[in-house]
Amino acid sequence: MSAVNDTKFNSAVFLLTGIPGQDDIHRWISIPFCLMYVISTLGNSVILFIIKTDQTLHEPMYIFLSMLAVTDLGILISTMPTTLGIFLFNSREISLDVCFAQLFFIHSLSYIESSVLLLMAFDRFVAISKPLRYASILTPVRIARMGLFFVLRSVALHIPLPFLLKRLRYCQTNVLSHSYCLHQEVMKMACSDITVNHIYGLSIKLSTVGLDSLLIFLSYVMILKTVLSVTSHAECLRALNTCVSHLFAVLLFYTPEIGLSVIHRFGNSSSHLLQILLGYIYLLVPPLMNPIVYSMKNKNIRERIIRAFIK
Repeated sequence: MSAVNDTKFNSAVFLLTGIPGQDDIHRWISIPFCLMYVISTLGNSVILFIIKTDQTLHEPMYIFLSMLAVTDLGILISTMPTTLGIFLFNSREISLDVCFAQLFFIHSLSYIESSVLLLMAFDRFVAISKPLRYASILTPVRIARMGLFFVLRSVALHIPLPFLLKRLRYCQTNVLSHSYCLHQEVMKMACSDITVNHIYGLSIKLSTVGLDSLLIFLSYVMILKTVLSVTSHAECLRALNTCVSHLFAVLLFYTPEIGLSVIHRFGNSSSHLLQILLGYIYLLVPPLMNPIVYSMKNKNIRERIIRAFIK
């Protein structure tokens, strides 16, 4: 009997979901999704190309922006195959191992993005509060070390997730709410005790996203304190204007992230559609909007992009 159960477990699959009740128009829905993926990929690739080829942009602010672009590309690559597979080919099945691998990359990259947003907040704080020491504080070596630390932190914290999920038995409904796998949803498919998964997942979120968001908030409190002490109104506005793009990126990332987490843990059946929409906003909108916002708000990036296309 045990051997039979093990066989069922090893061959089990999950069924991904596009947009419930809209199966007959999935091909049409795939058009905006394809456009989003293409625009997001091109936008982030252009940002990376501009920063890499222009020596004048090899500054801390733009290095952090390139980190954000790389992370966004990683998130796109992690979600694109299953999302487009559903809308274009109605390919809903995903094996357990592939699902576990996908959620590892999605969660790891999302939390790396949270850390990059923290580093960008620190960059703005140093630039505004200590402008004369900006270059000496944020040296290339120090930036590389900070980036490597946060990447290793995210990867180390998320490596246990696939193993914690693999030990569970899945004998309940296997239909997921999204077109990709998320830990907080996959663990609910199990008929085993998920207390360890629940506690570990929550502790990761609090120690990474929770801590990062708190530190970002404190950074802006100190930035405001510094800016308000400046007597010149024009200087005050100029300093705050350098933070607009980053604030937009922070709100774009954390709002759906927090909303999705709350719904997954405390939501009911009436919030199912909202959960699906927030899931798409959470992973697809930031990679789409970040390069657009930074291109519009950052004069140096905007001028380089215009110059590159005019040529």
